[in-house]
Amino acid sequence: MKEISINRKQQLYLMLSAIFLTNAIVAEFAGVKIFSLEKLLGLMPAQLPFFGGQKLDFNLSVGVVIWPLVFIVSDLINEYFGREGVRKISFITAGMIAWAFLIVLAGTGLPPADFWLGLNNTDPSGNSFDINYAYTSIFRAGMGIIIGSLAAFLVSQLIDAYAFHYLKRLTGSKKLWLRATGSTVISQLIDSFVILFIAFYLLGNWSFDQVLKVGLVQYTYKVGLAILLTPLIYMAHWLIDRYLAAKD
Repeated sequence: MKEISINRKQQLYLMLSAIFLTNAIVAEFAGVKIFSLEKLLGLMPAQLPFFGGQKLDFNLSVGVVIWPLVFIVSDLINEYFGREGVRKISFITAGMIAWAFLIVLAGTGLPPADFWLGLNNTDPSGNSFDINYAYTSIFRAGMGIIIGSLAAFLVSQLIDAYAFHYLKRLTGSKKLWLRATGSTVISQLIDSFVILFIAFYLLGNWSFDQVLKVGLVQYTYKVGLAILLTPLIYMAHWLIDRYLAAKD
């Protein structure tokens, strides 16, 4: 029975780590695009009052859309495997993100095949199109995101693990919602702004005001969704408990 329990716990860690790693890498490469939430919903720009007389619209990085899944999985790993479990997968994920980006970056420097350029030399409207330039621009634009996000990711994950563990010591096995949401509120305050500051301000062409605007929207989105997804964490917790207790 003890052997079965150990095997199931190992399998659980592998499953959660795979979900965590995959979503983190996808978020990094997809995050180069900023989309308009208002346009997606068919609404007019919000134009909310912001600092310095500017207006705030709901513009988000595509990578942020799936980040809440990373929050949930991170909290579950913390719940069942502690800070060490989160630290281990966080460092592995950071290493794999860096490795994946090095491969893609090297790919942008390879000479394009003539037939590939010829087959993709116009867009759907018939306008001239340089696919190699587009390919290089998109992936190299992600360089700043990778550098910024690796720094923000590691710092925020370690803070999240510490905050989660600290709140768990205070609450014991009760109030899962408090340690899950509380750790996200603290860690994502750092993650939401640090990545944008490094990727788009220091290594990009954004103004500092733009960083604040998009960072505020993304932070609000992450915290809001973390609260809304709290029932999902309880459901996952229930399913995992049943899985670990089941007999093979």
